[in-house]
Amino acid sequence: MSEKKRTNMVPFPSDAIIPERDLGTRPVLDARHLGVEFGGLKAVDDFNMIIGRTEIAGLIGPNGAGKTTIFNLITKVYQPTTGTILIDGKDTANMNTIQVNKAGIARTFQNIRLFDKMSVEDNVKIGLHNGLGYSAATGILRLPNYWRKEKLMHEKALELLSIFDMQDMADATAGSLPYGAQRRLEIVRALATSPKLLLLDEPAAGMNPHETEELMENIIKIRDTFQIAIMLIEHDMNLVMGICEGIAVLNYGSIIAKGTPEQIQSNPLVIEAYLGKQKEAKA
Repeated sequence: MSEKKRTNMVPFPSDAIIPERDLGTRPVLDARHLGVEFGGLKAVDDFNMIIGRTEIAGLIGPNGAGKTTIFNLITKVYQPTTGTILIDGKDTANMNTIQVNKAGIARTFQNIRLFDKMSVEDNVKIGLHNGLGYSAATGILRLPNYWRKEKLMHEKALELLSIFDMQDMADATAGSLPYGAQRRLEIVRALATSPKLLLLDEPAAGMNPHETEELMENIIKIRDTFQIAIMLIEHDMNLVMGICEGIAVLNYGSIIAKGTPEQIQSNPLVIEAYLGKQKEAKA
């Protein structure tokens, strides 16, 4: 992979930085003073993060730091105990998971969640129902609109699968795919919902170095093609430092540092809490 040209990150109100290209547009995500408690224990405390409209952002930290909990709060798997989440300027306070998805947030999971017994194409079509679906009556009666929408969804599904060169796998059963291909399919299904922000939870988990290199290139390609923001949780620091523009570091449910990859790599708190431990583990 050729050396990546670094994005110019600029200050933004509320103690944040966003890509310079996103200035003048509303942030896709604005999480303010976010917190959640489980049985009196604070799992996340005073989490603040702004993501520009086309930013690739990273959320890193040790295991158990609360990273996936943040994703669960943003997507309303959990309702926050405190704080506000704005998606494209809209308050999500009364939204559920489905409504948040329709508002523009899509995600993948640490543990792959595909419909194993369905075809690859049908997995993608499920995501497409957000924008290209038809009514139950239309489907049952096989009205002309049903066939038009089915044709459109077939074409769109193949187009999305082609991002990862998976169009030839369209008829395969999702559960029969190799692990890396299942990871890629989950990303394609998320993209099918036409998100404004794509949340990727450890997308490189279980991938070999070649697959990870391709994933890095494809994440950038997805951002550029769809002009969306991407936020990822990842332990592969080569991936994070290679493609993320802004990075937040979480430890014990609180942010201990935010900045560019260069700032994060040289931050003493981050080195002590996370990066240093990784180096020790490899030694």
